[in-house]
Amino acid sequence: MQLTETTRGWFLNGEETYVDKTYDIFHPHTEDKLAQVPDSTPDMMKQAIEAAHAAFPKLKKLTKKERADMLFKAASFIEQEKEEVALTISKEACKPLKASLAEVDRTVQTLQFAGEEAKRLDGEYLSLDAAAGGEGRDAYTIFQPIGVIGAITPFNFPLNLTVHKVGPALAAGNPIIIKPSEQTPLSALYLAKVLTKSGFPKGALSVVPGDGVSLGKVLLEDDRVKKISFTGSPEVGKLIKSQAGLKRVTLELGSNSPMYVDRSITDVETVAQKAVQGAFAYNGQVCLSTQRIYVHEEVASSFKKAFVTFTEKLRFGAPEEQETDVSSLINKRSQERVFKWIGEAVEQGASLLTGGEKKDNGITPAVLERVPATASISCAEVFGPVVLINEVRDSQEALEAMNDSHYGLNAGVFTNNLSQAMQMAHELETGQVLINDVPTLRFDHMPYGGVKQSGYGREGVKYAMREMAELKMISINYQS
Repeated sequence: MQLTETTRGWFLNGEETYVDKTYDIFHPHTEDKLAQVPDSTPDMMKQAIEAAHAAFPKLKKLTKKERADMLFKAASFIEQEKEEVALTISKEACKPLKASLAEVDRTVQTLQFAGEEAKRLDGEYLSLDAAAGGEGRDAYTIFQPIGVIGAITPFNFPLNLTVHKVGPALAAGNPIIIKPSEQTPLSALYLAKVLTKSGFPKGALSVVPGDGVSLGKVLLEDDRVKKISFTGSPEVGKLIKSQAGLKRVTLELGSNSPMYVDRSITDVETVAQKAVQGAFAYNGQVCLSTQRIYVHEEVASSFKKAFVTFTEKLRFGAPEEQETDVSSLINKRSQERVFKWIGEAVEQGASLLTGGEKKDNGITPAVLERVPATASISCAEVFGPVVLINEVRDSQEALEAMNDSHYGLNAGVFTNNLSQAMQMAHELETGQVLINDVPTLRFDHMPYGGVKQSGYGREGVKYAMREMAELKMISINYQS
């Protein structure tokens, strides 16, 4: 093939390798061609599995300190190249530059957490003499890596959500194969180079761009792949779980995150400002994006007024511009779907307070009120710059509305009533509840995962590592 400056390869055995069959990646905002990347075949995925399987014994023998030092070194490399890495994310994912820079910062931190946890993956001592007949025996548990891991990653955080799978895998001693989103493979290819440069053995990390269905099928069918970690839609997640057999599976799926604002909140403007950021960060294309807001009727008017005011201050523009808050969506299909859902809600009786217009390949930030629970904007995942604000009589009505969903990832509760906060925290059907914070909040070391159709298993470095390791017990009979 004829190589150009935009030609990229796939990553195998420590290097980027070029192939003849490629597909084009386009900038979602400008529609300019960014790169041509391999349209990988099932045979290429099999090669990646073979390389990972061969690298497993080398990776497994590395000491915890060696793995930790390599992860720390990778974090340092990325930090030194922060601006360049952020620009890559901004272009391929159409993420505003300020958000891309924040993603790079989080990636560095996630790798540092992985390095720290690599040293702390410890078992425990067991007193076997607590059981009849257990006298004269000591026992302890250890964690051992499980083997090859397949990671299928999304477009919206092409670097940090990939690191949330790669970091724990390598920290625990497992090789990993990344099947990145078709739109955003460039960040994954960069990460593979950095980690190899940091000392991880060849084959420890592979990147296989291309079609998710055909490549994912190979990962599911090969017995050498011991775990699948997937972030994406509930429909695909269900399919993976049904076909995974005895493989371990972690699924990070959809959400339509709710939050409640109680009448006990006196500074509704500050809450509104936080909620605007939670709703429209990265054009609303965040699994945790604040989508449904329920406000006590006594403060609803002032909250909505402040929310609309802050929303209208957001700047729409090209993602590479530092001043841009909101830009185009990942593709035109998303734009058409979000625009259609807004119209559907209005037809069903909702009122559009601001935004909701097509602009370039995006949607101006939209705020609706009085949205019926049956509208797609309410009951499905928008994954776009849209939020609903509905009034409620009390926290119980809010609780029922928040739980009236197929999803259950994060929820936020703003209240100065401690009893109310704890009651709602216990009764909300979500994986995480954030008191006096928007549901969009996530720190990279906290446990993260959902209930219902929001997912299966947990991420967060420490928790992901436990799901990527085998617990083994060793007993010593010292009286034999």
